[in-house]
Amino acid sequence: MAAAARSCSCSVPGCSTSGRRQPYLSFHAFLDGSKHSASLGRASNASESGRKRLKANTTPTRFPWNNWGDDQPRRRSVFDRVNTRLGVAEGVQAGAESAAEENDQSAASNHKPASVHNYAHAGVVDAAAVQTIRLLEAKVRDLEGQLRDLSCILNINRYCATDDEFRFYTRFPSEKVFWSFWKSIAPSASRLVYWSRAQRTTDVMGLEKPSPNRRLQLVDELFLYCCRVAVGMKEKVIADIFGISTTTVSRVIITWANYLFLVLGSEPIWITRERVQATMPSKFAQYCPNVRVILNCTEIRCEAPSSLTLQSETFSNYKNTNTFKGLIGIAPCGVITFISKLYTGSISDREITQQSGILHLLQPGDACMADKGFVIDNMLSEVGATLIIPPFKRGTRFSREDTEKTQSIARLRILVERAIRRVKEYHIWDNTIPLTLSGSVNQLWVTCCLMSNYQGPLDVKGDVPV
Repeated sequence: MAAAARSCSCSVPGCSTSGRRQPYLSFHAFLDGSKHSASLGRASNASESGRKRLKANTTPTRFPWNNWGDDQPRRRSVFDRVNTRLGVAEGVQAGAESAAEENDQSAASNHKPASVHNYAHAGVVDAAAVQTIRLLEAKVRDLEGQLRDLSCILNINRYCATDDEFRFYTRFPSEKVFWSFWKSIAPSASRLVYWSRAQRTTDVMGLEKPSPNRRLQLVDELFLYCCRVAVGMKEKVIADIFGISTTTVSRVIITWANYLFLVLGSEPIWITRERVQATMPSKFAQYCPNVRVILNCTEIRCEAPSSLTLQSETFSNYKNTNTFKGLIGIAPCGVITFISKLYTGSISDREITQQSGILHLLQPGDACMADKGFVIDNMLSEVGATLIIPPFKRGTRFSREDTEKTQSIARLRILVERAIRRVKEYHIWDNTIPLTLSGSVNQLWVTCCLMSNYQGPLDVKGDVPV
């Protein structure tokens, strides 16, 4: 019985329904039993054997070619029901309905056989889909335009609107100074190449082309670098603020550290003797008119290396921790005119002065002001310069003359301490420098020193020590 049902097939021309493909259908035999027809929803009689048969004197007469079902209400397609639920414009539905009417009329006029499986709505769905696709494409274009407009809004404008905010986020004294700085470096920054690309490429000529597909505007990359250096934000925090990955943040910071190191470092900061004399405050001209530079060393904490040898080299007896040490020199007007690279914390003031190269810049007749730790009078005498330091105590107490000299030198030498404080106010130096930054710590240090000059000159305020 079951095998016989599986071998049945529909006798309607153009229909491929069979018991093997659609076992859930009921197949009814003709009165003569020679052929079968698939009929759903029709009343039938069951024979004694249990086999369903058509009623007596009945013959299938409802077929697509005689327009059966045109007057019957049709259920709306899934596509139309979804569009109604999502609130698609009524114009789209009207277009779909008109297209359905046209398709029905064309089918009725041509009398073409159609499938009994309700595929006649395919044309209607396609017409509605085309209209919907056009609307969605227009909406996508509109959203892309809005996205471009939003991308033009710089992140720096979101956080910096006043001079105080610019001073906090960038350490530049005002908005005007920041944008003046940006305009001075923008032409060369437009050809910036990320350091990761420079490491991968072997074609030196290919580096002349800027790196494509930047996630941020160039000025926002500078602002990102300032957030890391001036504010001291962690890279993870910066990544969340700018909506980029931590890897991208690290790449941008290293790239801009090297770029600013080259651009700002290419400008000579060592000023001539005539310029020093012209900008010298009156207090310096009164007590030490020949001073050319004021020297002092400073140290920043670093992570302790795992190697015992490196630990001993970076350990500072003065700070009692592992440090990097650098030499800074300023003119009497307060501008930083000399920056050495960073050395390990165990180096002495005398040794760092000799290795830094400051002696090659001095001329005969110049005077250097420093504290008592700089025992460099012999090295200065070789180039014809003199050393100005507070006098050492001879005996149980200072003489009146030595006391007045110590106070005057301290009152003037405090300028270099204030200049170093400006550099240390870049909050990246608040925490211990990790060894992962050892490859770019010199660039970061020099960049902070050079950018601090944009905060304006320092000066001695009257006779009271600052």
